[in-house]
Amino acid sequence: MKRVTLPDGSDVPALGQGTWMMAEGRGDRAAEIAAIRAGIDHGMTLIDTAEMYGDGASEELVGEAIAGRRDGLFIVTKVLPSNASRIGTVKACERSLKRLKIDRIDLYLLHWRGGVPLEETVEAFELLREAGKIARWGVSNFDVDDLEELAEVTDLHGCAVNQVLYNPEHRGIEYDLLPFQHTARMPVMAYSPIGQGGRLLRSPALLAVAKRHGTTPAQVALAWALRQQGVIAIPKAGTTAHVLQNAVAVKLTLTGEDIAEIDRAFPPPKRKQPLAMI
Repeated sequence: MKRVTLPDGSDVPALGQGTWMMAEGRGDRAAEIAAIRAGIDHGMTLIDTAEMYGDGASEELVGEAIAGRRDGLFIVTKVLPSNASRIGTVKACERSLKRLKIDRIDLYLLHWRGGVPLEETVEAFELLREAGKIARWGVSNFDVDDLEELAEVTDLHGCAVNQVLYNPEHRGIEYDLLPFQHTARMPVMAYSPIGQGGRLLRSPALLAVAKRHGTTPAQVALAWALRQQGVIAIPKAGTTAHVLQNAVAVKLTLTGEDIAEIDRAFPPPKRKQPLAMI
């Protein structure tokens, strides 16, 4: 499994597991738990969740899936902006720890910018880190100006990652945010790397590349994201079959011809674009 190094020198698998929209009644709970466990067995030991997902139900699902298997896992969760005050962050973290049934979160993210000053949220993160309740912290859905503002209140090396939307349909970060984070040695954690709703996976370009390699469009989309240095992809998979397909993507290397075909269908950005969120 390809690894990505975090600013503190620790490393994580480049391909992890997302859990957005899991444990919300759309899928079979036992199947979702089995999928997470299958992903762990195939090296996808980074698992991302959030207190917002299913109003905590996703964290509870992850807690059940990792019971008895905590060693070697890298658990990521997020605090809502509405809870991101100094006191609110601490209380939210404690609730997440309880739902996850663990004593420390490996990476705790601010889900997106809100009304609480960044300095206050960072202070809370540092208090939690010093107390041993989180190992490190980061942010999500931050654009360049947000990271520049963050740099005014703390050393950016303390921010482990920025989690953002990234896939061929949404590649605006390549213009400025991705280079900024490369310079800062801050990895990008890509959510929805295979898109939402299936439109991306019906793209003639991805279908053609998949046919050449004998793979699926989803595997092509993941390989496309992982071609970048310092990118961690966290696709969601609600079934074991789906997660096993995702796991194979780390072995797929796209050719120059493949990249060019995807670029023609989804051109790289030539100017600054607003940060996309879904």
